[in-house]
Amino acid sequence: MNPITAERRHFEDLVVGETVNLGTTLVTKEMILAFAREFDPLPFHLDEEAAKRSLLGGLASSGWQTAALTLRMLGDAFLNKIAAAGGLGFSDLKWKRPVMKGDTIWASATVAELRRSRHHPQWGIVSIDLDVRNQKGQPVMSMRLANLVESRDPQAGMQPQAEQPYDVEHGGGHQ
Repeated sequence: MNPITAERRHFEDLVVGETVNLGTTLVTKEMILAFAREFDPLPFHLDEEAAKRSLLGGLASSGWQTAALTLRMLGDAFLNKIAAAGGLGFSDLKWKRPVMKGDTIWASATVAELRRSRHHPQWGIVSIDLDVRNQKGQPVMSMRLANLVESRDPQAGMQPQAEQPYDVEHGGGHQ
């Protein structure tokens, strides 16, 4: 067993339908400007006057910033408590409403699917549905993530399985 993850929850400990509250994050003007300068320098992320005249009507966080903040909350509240080995990808990313200066976002993660890697049964794959909302309870973002998780008992997963998206290929992990 891996001594680094020995005390963490493993693939066998996870349950489909389990929902984890990921907490909250206040999105400040300074956060929006710093992220936008570095990664998404569009006027409605950088300039309050331009943002007021935009479709968004005010200074708004980049959707990628919302995703990054959500990933941080997911890591703190869930992934760092399980024997996670890394992400395999995401699907169904939807930005449903802009996150505005002063919004507080909160998120939940629901275990949507659990399966063994077809080629490496020592690894399980957990699919996680993320739901991100603002302080008014309005949805701002959703997505599904696939993550690789260590198994305590690789032999338990030796039954044949159909090929699936995000499967771990022979010879290595993800890219």
